[in-house]
Amino acid sequence: MHLEEKTVKSETVYEGPIFTITHDTAELENGKDAVRDVLHHSGGVGIVPVTDDNQVYLVRQFRYPFHTTTLEIPAGKINEGEQPYECGKRELLEEIGCTCKEYTDIGDMYPTPAYDTEITHMYLARGLEQHSQKLDEDEFLDVVKMPLSEAVKLVLEGKLPDGKTQLGILKAARILGI
Repeated sequence: MHLEEKTVKSETVYEGPIFTITHDTAELENGKDAVRDVLHHSGGVGIVPVTDDNQVYLVRQFRYPFHTTTLEIPAGKINEGEQPYECGKRELLEEIGCTCKEYTDIGDMYPTPAYDTEITHMYLARGLEQHSQKLDEDEFLDVVKMPLSEAVKLVLEGKLPDGKTQLGILKAARILGI
């Protein structure tokens, strides 16, 4: 049982539309019990849409927990029964109004593994075709287009604090040799 913890008891303490929280008791490898509060989330997708001339589309939106706007890659929550790949394509069209000819899986990330089950699936979108946005009725954002090299610079300067955005931009730049 080295580097493992066994769930002894789990109690749901909150159930909402976006996530559920359980209050768990886990048995540690030394036989002692520890409390673990876990946020259960269906997961999400982050897409790095890069044009043929290496411009990246980002979205500026208000993030309530921080009471500020952030600049992020297009992203969204996976709906029940939805595959990550399909969620990414849906979010790409909804948020920036694009479809793509080439959609490459660039890996997964655990945004907050200490207490959250969320997995963010990451994709690089190329061969973009412009259509019209299909924002949700409660979604308000601005689309920003900039050179991918400029986005990398913003990441390295600490000006894009969102984790999925940092990882997606740096991976895309590496893959594309930028």
